[in-house]
Amino acid sequence: MTRYEHFINGRYRPGAAGRTFDNISPVDGGLIGKVCEADRSDVDLAVASARAALDGPWAQLDTAARAELLRRIADEIESRADLFLEAECADTGKPSREAEALDVARGAGNFRAFANMLYPHGDEAFAQSGAHGELLNVGQRVPKGVIAVISPWNLPLLLTTFKVAPALACGNTVVVKPSEETPATATLLGDIMNACGVPPGVFNVVNGFGPDSAGEFLVSHPGVDAITFTGETRTGEVIMRAAATGLRNVSMECGGKNPGIVFADADLNRAVEGTLRSCFSNTGQVCLGTERLYVERPIFDEFVARLVDATKTLRPGRSFDPDANWGPLISKEHRRKVLDYCALAIEEGATVQTGGCALDMVDDLAYGAWMAPTIWTGLPDGARVLREEIFGPCCHVRPFDNEAEALALANDTDYGLATTVWTENHNRALCVSHALNAGLVWVNSWYVRDLRTAFGGMGQSGLGREGGRHGLDFYTEHKNICFAYGGR
Repeated sequence: MTRYEHFINGRYRPGAAGRTFDNISPVDGGLIGKVCEADRSDVDLAVASARAALDGPWAQLDTAARAELLRRIADEIESRADLFLEAECADTGKPSREAEALDVARGAGNFRAFANMLYPHGDEAFAQSGAHGELLNVGQRVPKGVIAVISPWNLPLLLTTFKVAPALACGNTVVVKPSEETPATATLLGDIMNACGVPPGVFNVVNGFGPDSAGEFLVSHPGVDAITFTGETRTGEVIMRAAATGLRNVSMECGGKNPGIVFADADLNRAVEGTLRSCFSNTGQVCLGTERLYVERPIFDEFVARLVDATKTLRPGRSFDPDANWGPLISKEHRRKVLDYCALAIEEGATVQTGGCALDMVDDLAYGAWMAPTIWTGLPDGARVLREEIFGPCCHVRPFDNEAEALALANDTDYGLATTVWTENHNRALCVSHALNAGLVWVNSWYVRDLRTAFGGMGQSGLGREGGRHGLDFYTEHKNICFAYGGR
């Protein structure tokens, strides 16, 4: 049985209080291992270690040395890809082909990408003449300090490294609090850091829950300089209140109730295939996934029928089953939440086109958190199911009659994270994309993005942007140094 300890100051530690909790498989309900739960003293030690490392050998590394170190980390993750794949699949239950191609590949790729981004974003300089003579203003980026990284359970390695990589690239130190549901890959990263020569204290991991546990202790800690969080909006609000004490910077990537718009001139094969992915990838547990679909009326019936047929290609099974391309939800508790929304959808008037229930699995898989892909039609526009994020394999499809109606429906949300648009009319695509209130718009595609671009949402979907120079901006303080010379 695996034991997941904290990683603090370059060493694995069980925690001062000796408390543990179970890590349960979403596939069959079995016990994967025991996770050590951090108390306040463990978090204090992790933050103190991160603070001390800021002034140690880590501070002596120049940009080139940090970039090279990040590349070594990427190489080391790739050399242990099988180990990371096994850990990620054990925690999440997702199909191994998906985890290998996305989670593990991006886990390494994030470090390599931010290493490569350091050089194009140098400092700025401005010459100035004035009453005080000739002046030269030089901009400088300096590390922000100790960064608290709060990462979610749906894409644990990918999203943890998407924060850790730019933070380290900019010379910060980090304390990571992974989700209590998925501790494995964050724990493994400690070994990677040691193998690559990252100084002790630069990278730390504390395990536990949110309230009155590691999460609360970390985000409220006065030794933390900034907080980066990915997760649901309500948790983000709690973190923001904690960050207000001491005026710490926050970066929030929160929830979404993402729309998709399919126009009658779309390539229907491409639109159905892309929508199947955007609605049901990772069993619908993707912040960028589509939960509201708006389809132009002339193709509405055909589109719904073809999308329902496409769900029949989703085959549940264990992660390393070569025929499986459908995993469980993260936990039975989360499945209860999704099933409650399924019951609410019926109460609110939905017609179930497919799914709406747990999957009947055989043998020990019957003890897992399996859920059927679900498609509804017929809900009124004000239904709660259309306004609240479900974060499961559920979508509602509604017809529309013109572009203005589609835009009004798509923008009728408190969120603003991502949208898909399917059309062969390039002028329409441009105009509609401009009018959509979302941080990311995909046209005839989904979940493809250059890592140098901005990532984040509007409204209740978060604050700030990650990716490229936007991430580097968050993880640095900008300082201006004004030199006077050649006085008159």
